[in-house]
Amino acid sequence: MTRAVTQTRLEQALTRLLAGQPTGSDGALTISSLCREAGVGRDSYYRSPQQFKDTVVAAFVRREAQQPELVALREEVATLKREKKQTAQDNAHTVRELENTIRIYANQIQVLTLRNAELEDQLHQRAGHDVSTIRVAPARTVTGA
Repeated sequence: MTRAVTQTRLEQALTRLLAGQPTGSDGALTISSLCREAGVGRDSYYRSPQQFKDTVVAAFVRREAQQPELVALREEVATLKREKKQTAQDNAHTVRELENTIRIYANQIQVLTLRNAELEDQLHQRAGHDVSTIRVAPARTVTGA
């Protein structure tokens, strides 16, 4: 792109942002959003004439001063994003702990299953493979301490 075309795109993007009608960005009044809206790199903004950069800064300041509720809303959005990130981290930690617990239980179940199989084999060997003669004792209940 030529500098003239780039400059035109930046100016049009600024107009859309100030009008509250972004097409290629989130609509925030920042240099990043301006460049995203224009479809150019940040370096294009920094190479633009000083007069344009002054106009951009003045327009952003004027717009923010006219709409203080936007500043408050952006701060609230930033706070909510931080809280969301922290919640996601906390949940990820909890999930890792639960997955570790599941692995431990699975290992214990496997050990108990193997031990049960060993005991069954021993029982069959002692009974001479005639399981019908084996009587299972009823489970004992533990009474209060």
